[in-house]
Amino acid sequence: ALEKKIIKTKMGEKVGLPCCHEIPSSESFHNYRVYWQKNTTEVVLAYAEGKKISNNERYDNRTELDTRNLTLWISSVEILDNGSYQCIVQHLRIFQNSFVMCDNLVNLFVKADFSKPNITTEVSNSSCESTEMVVRCSSHGGVPKPKISGTINNKTVMWNDSSVSRYSLNLYNVTAILWHRVTKDVNFTCSIEYNGFVKSTSLLLKKKNDCVVPTVPPPYNVITASSIIIIIFILAVTLAARYLSRHVCSHCCKPQDSVEEGVKECTKPPVTSTMTSETSSV
Repeated sequence: ALEKKIIKTKMGEKVGLPCCHEIPSSESFHNYRVYWQKNTTEVVLAYAEGKKISNNERYDNRTELDTRNLTLWISSVEILDNGSYQCIVQHLRIFQNSFVMCDNLVNLFVKADFSKPNITTEVSNSSCESTEMVVRCSSHGGVPKPKISGTINNKTVMWNDSSVSRYSLNLYNVTAILWHRVTKDVNFTCSIEYNGFVKSTSLLLKKKNDCVVPTVPPPYNVITASSIIIIIFILAVTLAARYLSRHVCSHCCKPQDSVEEGVKECTKPPVTSTMTSETSSV
């Protein structure tokens, strides 16, 4: 059975795929023929007698071969580089015939990091007792196919709806929707899991305080009583004003003759004084 190895890397990085043979320092690379092929049908890189004998547009300028341990280096790794690679080494100088020294398989898994989960909320209904929210969590640009999960106060919740789509470069988008009734402030966490990696985002879901007590109009009898009291008060003020105005006028509006007579009477000499003076003269 062929020896299998698993190599994991991220999109855009440089990765080395190990071969099954290392050329001794006493020998020359020119004595070997080396093939690196993908999925047993596509030649990635090949050398014979020290010269490159392959031409692959997808891998040209992105691959190189270590001439000692025969490691295949791939730079700027792409999602399409995912697959099974095979290293085949032949010796050209043994008994004047080619001889297969080794043959091994390497499985390359390329992953792309998903964006940090984005959480948005929308209030669909609100009352004094609770707030109904539509909570959305989304992430994009990753590989492999992810799993999305959610928790409220560390308790797992079931999504009302979720979808995973694939677009250019075989990258994935994921979106999930939760309808939740918030009766108190709670902590919501959305997590994206892929290939052993996890990315999470948390958000505090706040209950709105819509507890405004509606104004109740007073009953009809209260309105009637209030109106009567106001009318009586206005009448009392009016009567008091009229009384005061008449009382003031009775003092300040006397006839002029009466006033003059009063003054004259006040200026007459007293009778008792005259009589006293006459008696004293006698």
